[in-house]
Amino acid sequence: MTKLPLKYSSRKEEITLEFIDQVNRHIDSILEGHSDTMYEIKHIAAIMCIHPVHLSTTIKMETGKSPCYFFEKRIMDESKRLLSDSKMSIAQIAALLTFDPSNFTKFFKRFENKTPSEYRNQFTAAKTGNSIQIN
Repeated sequence: MTKLPLKYSSRKEEITLEFIDQVNRHIDSILEGHSDTMYEIKHIAAIMCIHPVHLSTTIKMETGKSPCYFFEKRIMDESKRLLSDSKMSIAQIAALLTFDPSNFTKFFKRFENKTPSEYRNQFTAAKTGNSIQIN
C-alpha cells in the first residue's frame, strides 16, 4: 500500500478539525439564538470553500465516520443537556434545535432508544433517587 505524503495527511486532519469547529460554532450559534436554520453539510463545505463531496470523503477517510455523525452527536449531546438541566419544555427544546416536536422525538429515539420524555423522566428519577423502569 502506498503511503500518502505527510502534507496530504496533514491536510485531511486540517479539513476534519476545521469541519468539527464549524459544526460546533454553528450549533453554538443556534443555541445562543443567533441562527434558526440548521446547516447541512453543503453549507459547512461552502464556508470552508471546498466541495461537499470532497469534505465528506476526507472526513470519512480521516475518522471512519460520516460528517453527519458529528452533527448528530453534537445535537444529541445538547439535547441530553437541555433535557437534564433546563426547565424548557420538550417542544421548546425541539424548536431551539430547529426541529418540530414530532421529528425531534423520532430523532432522539433513533439514537437513545427512548423518547425525550422518557429520557427526562429517567434522568429526573435518577437525580432524586427514585427508580423508574422504562422498557
